[in-house]
Amino acid sequence: MKKTAGWFTRFANNAAQATGHPSAFVIAALVILVWGISGPLFNFSDTWQLVINTGTTIITFLMVFLIQNTQNRDSAAIHLKLDELIRSHAQAKNSMLDLEHGDEEILGKLRERYGALAEKARNEAGASLEEPIEDEEAPAEKSKARAAERPR
Repeated sequence: MKKTAGWFTRFANNAAQATGHPSAFVIAALVILVWGISGPLFNFSDTWQLVINTGTTIITFLMVFLIQNTQNRDSAAIHLKLDELIRSHAQAKNSMLDLEHGDEEILGKLRERYGALAEKARNEAGASLEEPIEDEEAPAEKSKARAAERPR
């Protein structure tokens, strides 16, 4: 039941993969180096400058759309995964499922609320952000471990 991606999605993924690779940076740096070295051959003319300006502007313009496309899909996928986690957890608030569509006022109020809860939890636990976080077992696992340790 897996649907294949459309041509633009495949192209955007491949372009993002290729341009995000270190070799793409090296190639871009070499192009700039060759352009810079060729300056004296062209007497640093306006045309010589226009070539690099036009080339980089066109590439930048197109890359903005490719990057935005891949980021939008990544963001949507992350939101769906988080929505599934919220939906599947009995104590989670299903009202949180579509927060990304909320206005800034709602997000600000929730940010303050959860910030206060985090501060309260840190104060109660006596922990600070500078202290390392201990790897605590979930309460259910602690109960199972204690039960296993008890003599029968």
